[in-house]
Amino acid sequence: MNITAWSALSPYGHTAADFSAGVRDRRPTAAPVPGEEGQPGCLVPDFDPRAVLGKKGTRDMNRVTALAVTAVGAVLGDRTAGGAPDGRGDARAACPGPDTALVLGTTTGSVQSMTDFTRSSLTGERPYDVEPGVIPNSVMNCAAAQCAIRHRIQGPNTTLAGGRAAALLGLLYARRLLRAGRARTVLCGAAEEYSHARAWLQARSRDGAPALLGEGAAVLRLTPSELPARTPPLATVLAVHTRHAPPGTDPADTVRATVSAALGRARVAASDVWSATGSGLDTAEDEALDALFPRQARDRLPAVGPLVGDTGAAASALQLAAVLAAAAQAPGGHAVIASTDGHGLAAAAVLRLERAR
Repeated sequence: MNITAWSALSPYGHTAADFSAGVRDRRPTAAPVPGEEGQPGCLVPDFDPRAVLGKKGTRDMNRVTALAVTAVGAVLGDRTAGGAPDGRGDARAACPGPDTALVLGTTTGSVQSMTDFTRSSLTGERPYDVEPGVIPNSVMNCAAAQCAIRHRIQGPNTTLAGGRAAALLGLLYARRLLRAGRARTVLCGAAEEYSHARAWLQARSRDGAPALLGEGAAVLRLTPSELPARTPPLATVLAVHTRHAPPGTDPADTVRATVSAALGRARVAASDVWSATGSGLDTAEDEALDALFPRQARDRLPAVGPLVGDTGAAASALQLAAVLAAAAQAPGGHAVIASTDGHGLAAAAVLRLERAR
């Protein structure tokens, strides 16, 4: 399947151009988070859902939903949703309708909305004294549903909970939708918000060790390779492969086997890979990629994680965006993206970069 357009919201800014410039310069984005007692984080700058998306329907919208809605609007070229095409393909080619599907990756949805809702139920005079408007925000597929409603996407609508590897899992799901004829266009991506609740949970999952958390969203527009394309593709997804590492096994071995299997399915030799990157947040990814690819391929593009923090479900989506942002440097070259979710899942994708921007 072909990638014909992409969008990204990141700590570098609200547009794909901002993201491309930040990754090209390898610029760190960590800064103190307001109200977090000096805790550093990587937030999308000046992102106010009501200012970006308008007042209608945003009074109770949580941050991760607003990020996802904005990123989908941008890849569709919908300027009313805060998006700008930035010259990335013809927005008319992805006009929403029955033939357009959405696959959105997440970790658990909005942790902040879930904890706020639970707190209000426990602290109110009665357990059911809660604000009805916040109930939809506590559901994991809220962001995908709002994207479909606001952008009139009438095809299949799917939420995948896959952590950092969510966008790569989304590519597999999107490929099945296209092959089954359920859609002619699939919008595939992921979103994650920064919140006090997420930072609190992350610190406790790491035994109190601080983590540099980030947020963002990225969405790709995918079309079948077999059909004539209205827009020349930026890249072609040749293969995606996933594996699970059973307890007690070496996660680096699992990542290495996953990447090798993806290369085999794509019929691409490791020596022919132009760039091989991981999230930069897991040593198992680095060990596996270092063992498979020469240093030149490993250093061509940066891992996004150390630059924009742990963006959770958006991590592999932003890493895919980083590869697409550099497509002009290697038209016809191959790129490998590897990702792990921290719970034994490993995923890898092989792309062929089709043309300069």
